[in-house]
Amino acid sequence: MIYPLVREMAAAGAQVRVPVAVACRVLGFSEQAYYQWLRSPKSAREIEEAHLIEVLRELHEEDPEGGYRVLADDLHDLGYQISERRVWRLCKSAGIQSVIVKRKRRYPQAGEPVGDDLVQKDFTAGELDEKWLTDITEHWTGEGKLYLCAIKDVCSNRIVGYAIDRRMKASLAVRALENAVVQRGYPEGVIVHSDRGSQFRSRKFQKALKRYQLRGSMGRVGACGDNAAMESFFSLLQKNVLDRKAWATREELRLAIVSWIEGKYHRKRRQRRLGKLTPVEFETIMRSAVALAA
Repeated sequence: MIYPLVREMAAAGAQVRVPVAVACRVLGFSEQAYYQWLRSPKSAREIEEAHLIEVLRELHEEDPEGGYRVLADDLHDLGYQISERRVWRLCKSAGIQSVIVKRKRRYPQAGEPVGDDLVQKDFTAGELDEKWLTDITEHWTGEGKLYLCAIKDVCSNRIVGYAIDRRMKASLAVRALENAVVQRGYPEGVIVHSDRGSQFRSRKFQKALKRYQLRGSMGRVGACGDNAAMESFFSLLQKNVLDRKAWATREELRLAIVSWIEGKYHRKRRQRRLGKLTPVEFETIMRSAVALAA
């Protein structure tokens, strides 16, 4: 919609004539793009729909399982006033569809890795914030599923960051990562190991890793032990919280998860691998030893 404005400003009869080069530079796009539009101008409707399709592609990348109705809800949350019918038409024209529309394989094919495996099944660490493991688990409530993305420090087994939501989107993994970074005082160079889930392969998660100067790591396909140390935490969560009762609401389960992690797992559950200390006790001793050595 800015291109017609440039044409009017550069017209010979304009009250204040502005050269095309100056207008393009001020408005932030190239002369080449303007002249390309001038040779084949698009209507305001076409420009708007091209923008909407780009937004839909970004939303779909965050949550590839969601269909056009889910995308319509996401657009409404962003402030766009658009009907579900129009979202369906735009998705169809752009080839955007839920990945679960197609018949599922018996063994789902993992996506291509976007990073090397820096852990190689070595789930040990001599220092805090040397290696973090992350994964996502889900559980049903009376209102639908609730998803938890957790990040665990390999050295102390402490859950250093987590996020909980009703949708398994890339933003869930990003929020968990940002929570961990803030809680741990913005450490740099930490290895963050995950599986090849779409949330961890997403551009948003990869950008967050670079922004905080962390090192992404991904396991191999078919290697069930690659993230076994993270699965052990989820197994405890399953036994101690998720399977204890039928959860009526997402909020009820969310509060129970947070209460168990912060109140029991971190401060009361002693672990043999930590010398029968809790994660909080172990970290206190580790930090005291580092302070004395310094």
